[in-house]
Amino acid sequence: MVTQEISLPLPEHLYLRFAQVAAANRQTVTDVLLHAVEIGSPPGWEDVPAEFQVDLAALDRLDDKALWQIARSQQPETDVERYEMLLDKNANEALTAAEREELAQLRHEADRFMLRKAQAAALLRWRGHRLPPADKL
Repeated sequence: MVTQEISLPLPEHLYLRFAQVAAANRQTVTDVLLHAVEIGSPPGWEDVPAEFQVDLAALDRLDDKALWQIARSQQPETDVERYEMLLDKNANEALTAAEREELAQLRHEADRFMLRKAQAAALLRWRGHRLPPADKL
């Protein structure tokens, strides 16, 4: 892994807090700081399937208003109902080839939709917004 070194002035109270955490956990201050930076960084998209990465990466450039719209969006009820109907029919192994293709497409769109919602919510949280529980978005 390639690393970059930076010099960062820390207020004494922050340095002391990180030093206390490091001592308590038998770690270096550098390790504690790196962990804090990693968990405090904007969410990445590298762990999602490649087919969705470009779409998620584009969310980084959106303003908060656009992210809120995505985070609060709902899938069309007709798509949800059709998806559930096809899943039920699939459980009985009664799908036609065209229905199997439609089910795969609806699943792909549902995955994309949920990943975008989750990424938008994570970005909003990282930007300092308080989010309601997921069922209230």
